[in-house]
Amino acid sequence: MNNKKLIIYGEVLYDCFPSGEQVLGGAPFNVAWHLQAFGQSPYFISRVGRDEEGERILQAMADWGMETAGVQQDEEHPTGRVMITLEQGEPSYEIMVDAAYDFIDPVVLESLGGEMLYHGSLGLRNRIALSALERLKQNGAETIFLDVNLRPPWWQRESVMRWINQANWLKLNQHELDQLDGAGGDLHQQALAFKQKHDLTGLIVTMGAQGAFVLADQPSPLQVAPEASQETVDSVGAGDAFTAVMLLGLNSSWPLDLTLQRAQSFASAIVGKRGATVSSAEFYADFMSRWESVERSAD
Repeated sequence: MNNKKLIIYGEVLYDCFPSGEQVLGGAPFNVAWHLQAFGQSPYFISRVGRDEEGERILQAMADWGMETAGVQQDEEHPTGRVMITLEQGEPSYEIMVDAAYDFIDPVVLESLGGEMLYHGSLGLRNRIALSALERLKQNGAETIFLDVNLRPPWWQRESVMRWINQANWLKLNQHELDQLDGAGGDLHQQALAFKQKHDLTGLIVTMGAQGAFVLADQPSPLQVAPEASQETVDSVGAGDAFTAVMLLGLNSSWPLDLTLQRAQSFASAIVGKRGATVSSAEFYADFMSRWESVERSAD
């Protein structure tokens, strides 16, 4: 593996389910958690409250082997929460206002830089957190990977389009592509025109139960679909699981079609779990051993 330095920026919070269960979440945190389990040691930047939830997050990260130095503690604002309701396994979200991750301090990020920078869009709803990300971008990054996450009312089209124009790789779902582009028509053609218009190195479009496709240097889209037999508990974090393996593949120089297949396989496994993260190292080790055995047999 190349093991380029990965910086993951954005929200960490608790997903709160109707049963009363709380599961660690936040798209950037989910991505960092998965990457840590896959041996990438990402540097995660966020902010939590100086409260019980914040302490639990820091402890969970430490127990998982994650670096906690990038997670700031806030004396005034609480750790983020999202209230999730489920209808036929599909989630809807009520997101806490003025959570600690909205106030990431840009001053302490002056000396940080990485070869690959990942960020979403939800964690930029506050100008303070946005200025912190802008500080990181000024430090330079070989690749910027933007994971669009349009959660009403926490986004503005003008801002999201500006971040897209700064990115090299972009991931969004087909509904978000329609919201941002509106051209309609054939989805592959719409995506290709969008990629070219914004000078993207790669564009990933997810389509829920229909899978996903990627546009990069190849002349036509690479597409993958989930297995029909997959068990679904909930789809919370499925896109983040997909993103984590796409980043892993990019960082490890896997062939793009192989990366796409592995990303879909891992995302399909995550929907069989409650919440977006899994705390069993064996769960990840099983994927890694399968991938490594395929690579050994190909040599």
